Amino acid sequence: MLCLPTELIASSCKLPAGIANTLIIAEQRSFHLLRGSGIFPTLAKILKGNPRCAVKAAHVLSEILHVFTLEFCFMPCIEADLILTLIPLLESTDQEMLLHAGRAIGRICYDNRALQEELVRVGVIPSLVRILTDYAESEPLVHVALLALYNLADLDSAKEALSMTKVAEQLVKQLRRAESHERLEIVFEVLQALAENDALKVQLVDAGVPEVLSEILLRLQGSSQAEDTCIVKAASDLIVSLLLGGKKGHVTEHRYLHHIQTLAGTKRGARLIANFTKEMVRLLGVIHQLLDLLEKHMQSRDTSVQQAALSALQNLAVPAVSKVQLLEEGIAERIEALLRSESPPVQFKLLGTLRMLADGQADAAEILGQDPQLLSRLVQWCSASDHSGICGEANRLLASILHHNRSQEVVKAIQAAQGVKHLVSMTTSEHAAMQNEALNALAIASAIDLESQLVQSLHKLLRDDNTSPEVKYNSMGLLCRLLNSGNFILKFQNLLFLCQSVLRSQAGGKKP
Repeated sequence: MLCLPTELIASSCKLPAGIANTLIIAEQRSFHLLRGSGIFPTLAKILKGNPRCAVKAAHVLSEILHVFTLEFCFMPCIEADLILTLIPLLESTDQEMLLHAGRAIGRICYDNRALQEELVRVGVIPSLVRILTDYAESEPLVHVALLALYNLADLDSAKEALSMTKVAEQLVKQLRRAESHERLEIVFEVLQALAENDALKVQLVDAGVPEVLSEILLRLQGSSQAEDTCIVKAASDLIVSLLLGGKKGHVTEHRYLHHIQTLAGTKRGARLIANFTKEMVRLLGVIHQLLDLLEKHMQSRDTSVQQAALSALQNLAVPAVSKVQLLEEGIAERIEALLRSESPPVQFKLLGTLRMLADGQADAAEILGQDPQLLSRLVQWCSASDHSGICGEANRLLASILHHNRSQEVVKAIQAAQGVKHLVSMTTSEHAAMQNEALNALAIASAIDLESQLVQSLHKLLRDDNTSPEVKYNSMGLLCRLLNSGNFILKFQNLLFLCQSVLRSQAGGKKP
């Protein structure tokens, strides 16, 4: 089934062009002589009507297809109707017949989608699964069946047919029995293709594929051999494919916590956890593994690991109990090195993670709000005009820190870092949510002598017909806070008249 054209063999061996051409010409001549002898129709006739010689005929056909390239054999096999002749032979109880017929079918249909679709249509899938079931201990037959499934598994029609069988149970058996890297790789390839189908994905999980993959990962953990590394990568990717997505969602999260924890210290595991539900992430208990992974790759040029770990931590920071755990693990100090990152995606995810951590958590907001290095970097990002997303997230984190910790120390620290002016600018954001966040944060910091720019910003918001009633209400709330400080009364006289106008307008349903 994996036979290669002569020209590919010649090129891979780096033969001189003259010798390669001579080999190809010799092959053509040999095949024309063979074809002229009428061998293909004769073999078809024997396979159909001479049971005593059928096994030998299947063997001869299999060897012909092995020696000569498909380029030569394809049309003679089609003309002799050998495909439809061979299919019924897969129901034989003779293992030698199954072996040769299976090899012949695979070699004829290799890399030919039309013939592969025809194979599925005439019912080859149940026959292959039967071979895996009835002859699970026969290495040659299992190899033939797996290679056939490998070649067919990408077809939607094959996946649909396989979903009606118990192929998942048989693949689990073969995973457990596999001793060579080659066998594992073939099974992985089949599983990866089948995992693209929702129905098969559920069957594979229910059959225990993630359990076996986890055992393989544990067995090979720490190995430095290249072949083992490839197997670990493939097994990790497969677990991620099986435990994510699908129409049924995360049906497997609770059942396979220990498998996910096995992967938590890897990029793939972090990506898996980042996609899990917030409740599930809390139950995983993998905070320290994610933080260790993040620290390990702090200086890596490949920032995808950092992004995956931060996404997982951001999801983890949603439940209140997880925020406490993260703080106890020293998350603020442990991710401080990422403040120096020049990667915009990492910066964006870091800001989102910290904002989620501060949300509803006064202790976290206090730690962040009194970190000079963090505040200094935040102020820089607030001015990042070339990255609007980072600028917006930095401003929102600054506002969130003030909103969730109202201590004078935090207010003064933000003022010292010159963060207040960015909150003032944030009040004129085109997004109502950000305007409100800025106004609430400034209201908390109203005891500080804010810049006159705040007056102008409030004036602009209240006069703008497009400003939502909620934002105008918060603007006037901030104004009331500020008026408690006598220093602002004169500055806000014009605003007071404007507020009265707004209130009358809202009461009458008209614009001011």
